[in-house]
Amino acid sequence: MKKVIAALIIAVMVVSISACSNKYKKTIPPDNPSAKEDVKEPSSETNTSDAQVDDKDLETKKNDTTTGDSNVIEEKSEKPNEEVKEEAKIDNIPKGLSNEAISSWMPARNKEHKVPVLNSKYKNILDKYDGYFVGDTSSKVIYLTFDEGYEYKYTGKILDILKDNDVKANFFLVKSYIKSNPELVKRMVNEGHVIGNHTVSHPNMPNLLSQKGVDAVAKELNDTADYFKEVTGKDMPKFFRPPEGTWSEALLYVTKSMGYKTILWSMAHRDWEVNNQPGREASYKFVDDYYHNGAILLLHPQSQSNTEALDDIIKNLKSKGYTFAPLTDLK
Repeated sequence: MKKVIAALIIAVMVVSISACSNKYKKTIPPDNPSAKEDVKEPSSETNTSDAQVDDKDLETKKNDTTTGDSNVIEEKSEKPNEEVKEEAKIDNIPKGLSNEAISSWMPARNKEHKVPVLNSKYKNILDKYDGYFVGDTSSKVIYLTFDEGYEYKYTGKILDILKDNDVKANFFLVKSYIKSNPELVKRMVNEGHVIGNHTVSHPNMPNLLSQKGVDAVAKELNDTADYFKEVTGKDMPKFFRPPEGTWSEALLYVTKSMGYKTILWSMAHRDWEVNNQPGREASYKFVDDYYHNGAILLLHPQSQSNTEALDDIIKNLKSKGYTFAPLTDLK
């Protein structure tokens, strides 16, 4: 009997000790490393920084404040149950990517109407980052582009000429031009012309990138595009023309990451000085001498000479079998 009683006492003690142990386990603080049930392992699908950017996922960045790292635009976290606008997702600019300003890049022109040949180094950069100095060189097509820094009374006449000749052109606008000339801008849109981004303040963009970082570059483009939409109700097409035609590989990395095609040119002449105009005949002769398949022709609308010659320029090129295309036709 004594043995039975002793066995019962031992059994009761074991059960009590086990219950106490379980109770203790449940009181382990959640930050205790042994509380594995409360610790989530990092997901194997976590995204890491990558120099490659998927253009399809990119839109302009909206919160344009400079961060401590001038080469980064941070992604905005999405909140559940809220409509979140897509934004630019720009990774760190890869180390070693040059921001050396390239301004003397123009290919040599020729009067044989052959497509100009660009320095292979520059061409490789343009090809890599959606940059163009020519369009479709297999076809007799011209891309007529105008850079609008300010209005000098000729844009209305230019639009009349384009309409009369059933030509769609491409206008690169700075923000101040949109602000000062909203009716002209609306007319451009309503008549089917393509509007591109020429920045807010027309800065040297590689210098801006070096001095103030990616956020400052993004702000130049975003503020212009946002104001264009405010005035027209339309999204600004993602074509960018660098002020002064000055660019760098690092700049094109940023603009491509924002979804932009960078549009340079293969034909341009000294037409922007309003008090030193080349004259109507010189403007006409310049185009007649150097036109070629796929030419991206840059003209400045403040030029009286260009405006006076434009109708004849268009008719002459059409007589040679050329058509005029919007930049949206670029592949």
